[in-house]
Order: sequence, then C-alpha cells, then structure tokens
Amino acid sequence: METIRSATVKLIEESEATGRVAEIFADIKQTKSINFVPAFWRTLATNPIQLEMVWTALKSIMHPEAAGRTSRLDARTREMIAVAVSATNGCSYCVNSHTTALKKLGVDDETLGEVLAVAGLFNMTNALADGYQIEPDVRPPLEPVA
Repeated sequence: METIRSATVKLIEESEATGRVAEIFADIKQTKSINFVPAFWRTLATNPIQLEMVWTALKSIMHPEAAGRTSRLDARTREMIAVAVSATNGCSYCVNSHTTALKKLGVDDETLGEVLAVAGLFNMTNALADGYQIEPDVRPPLEPVA
C-alpha cells in the first residue's frame, strides 16, 4: 500500500532546525502567536535561503507591525484578500490557513461567504471581459480627486 504524503520533500521538523532556520521558526511562532511551525514553513526550510526570503516578505506584508511598519490595510482586510486570492489560485493549503486566521480575527461564516462570493463574481466578470477583449473605458484618474 502506498504511503500518503503531504509534500514532495521531507519537511524539516522543529527539533531538527538549527541556525538561521531555527531562528526563523521561532520568529514565525512568535509573530503568528502559534505554538507550532506550519507545514508550509517546514517545507520551505529545505531551502533556507527561500525560507528567509518568503518569511521576510510575508512578515512585512501580512504582519507589518511585527516588521516595524504601519499598513493602511487592517489585518482582517489583508487576510480576506489572502483567502480570495488563494481560492482563485486553487490553493487549499492557503485557503485553510488564511480562513483560520480570519476566524481568529472574529470573521463569521457569512462574512467569509461574502468574501468568496466577491472573488467568484470577479473571476467570472474578468474572464468575460478578457474573453470578449473589451477595451477599458473607465479609468482611474492620474491625479488625486479633490
């Protein structure tokens, strides 16, 4: 019988992490207020350079306060965008991860359904506009509107 596995590489377990990987794992847990390192990060740890690059970018965008900057988007909005894009891209791992984050932020099922409805609607209308090759006739102003 074939063994079911969740990745194409052997994940780095927290107990096996050393050096910079161990430091990043600790930062992930602290920043996300979780008590384990998710499989995504343990998978990326097979390439420590990639782990650091992706974590640095994600921390800066999704956890700006922890990275020392202020965002114009609140955490709920950022997570809603992450769920919508993840659903559009067909990434069940990310849909589950960011839905969990939204639930921690108090988002209910009806709100989540509305986020997915907007994403689904625009997947459809974007495909229609692209399929018909409609030229844009509504464009944002180049100068700020007073």
